[in-house]
Amino acid sequence: MPRSDAELVRDARDGDVQAFHELVERHADGLYALACSLVGDVHLAHDVVQETFLGAFRGLGSFAGRAAVKTWLVSILVRQAARQRERGHRWRPGGTVSLDAAEHGTEHQSLAVPDATAGTDARLDLMAVLEGLPDEYRQVIVLRELEGLAYQEIADLLGLPRGTVESRLFRARAALREKLGEE
Repeated sequence: MPRSDAELVRDARDGDVQAFHELVERHADGLYALACSLVGDVHLAHDVVQETFLGAFRGLGSFAGRAAVKTWLVSILVRQAARQRERGHRWRPGGTVSLDAAEHGTEHQSLAVPDATAGTDARLDLMAVLEGLPDEYRQVIVLRELEGLAYQEIADLLGLPRGTVESRLFRARAALREKLGEE
């Protein structure tokens, strides 16, 4: 029977290197998809995920288990992605990833999205649209709409009041509607 995430963290904390490797293998793809959504560049996303796991390894002793291991890893990743963006690492042309590609760890140039008004497929570079959003809006929209996290989970993850998350989501959705209308 496979060990739970909490057991893997406990065993890794006790020196079981294989337990940490198992934790990495279990969560790497999901974290990579999230990193692609937050930073928009496949190469930078790899760096963010590596920094996330490095931070998690260093923080094994401080993980209290109050949140799920996945939530803990996502919170580290969100901070790492924000640091990369603060350092001025921006998305590179041609380095975008579709949502489907991010979920499966493969690269694509753009995402085909059904056009609701014309009933035809429109080519949409979703990452470029997300790039136009301020970081605080991008974080909440990605965590809510792409990761499917609940409002309170996002609030806990980002260290924000739930009302702030709701407000940012409202503004992020409005900004997305405006940008998509321009396309």
